[in-house]
Amino acid sequence: MKAFSLTLFLLLILNAMTSKETSVNQLNAPLKAYVHQIISEFDQIPEERQSILAELALHVTTKHASGKPARLIFICTHNSRRSHMSQLWTQAAAYYYGVKDVETYSGGTEATAFNPRAVKAMKKAGFGIKILQEGDNPIYAVAFAEDASNIEVFSKKYDHEVNPQQDFAAIMTCSEADKSCPFIPGASLRIPIPYDDPKDYDETDQEETMYDERCHQIAREMFFMMSKVQV
Repeated sequence: MKAFSLTLFLLLILNAMTSKETSVNQLNAPLKAYVHQIISEFDQIPEERQSILAELALHVTTKHASGKPARLIFICTHNSRRSHMSQLWTQAAAYYYGVKDVETYSGGTEATAFNPRAVKAMKKAGFGIKILQEGDNPIYAVAFAEDASNIEVFSKKYDHEVNPQQDFAAIMTCSEADKSCPFIPGASLRIPIPYDDPKDYDETDQEETMYDERCHQIAREMFFMMSKVQV
């Protein structure tokens, strides 16, 4: 009953919030058409996921109202695909809608590398991505707007020193990490927003399609979430 009441409450909040119809800031040209497309698809997001995204939007709104930064760590098992995509799309969405003091991070239960297939999908969507440091776990600089700072990304554990250690929201982007980490030290909010793993299609004829599909889904949902933040 409590879970139902919470869901109903979040849906009421979601319905009360008005979507921002125009952006405050301008993304780089390659991203604009992609973003306009995903914004037109908000109604394709299932209501159950909308309510979860509304909970995260409420968290960002609350932080903004209190004058504190909203620090969001997106967590999956290897910090190689879904968590990086979520981090980058959310930061771009915060910029697009003019939601200030949003800091996005990512991490895994273990470190590997930002998978080249995921990097390719993000490049196709319009992000500018270049390697700053080569190696088994390269460091990338990611650009999405001329007047926004580049984001440096690489694979790391969620408790790595570059990530906040206290007062952050932990967003679990895969069911495996969600199950293996029921408690995230320092998190003020822990919320599961799982995505199917495009890794399941590696080395198949559907590989590129599924990476593009996951990139598109994450972009749509993170922009939807940020469009509901009240500033």
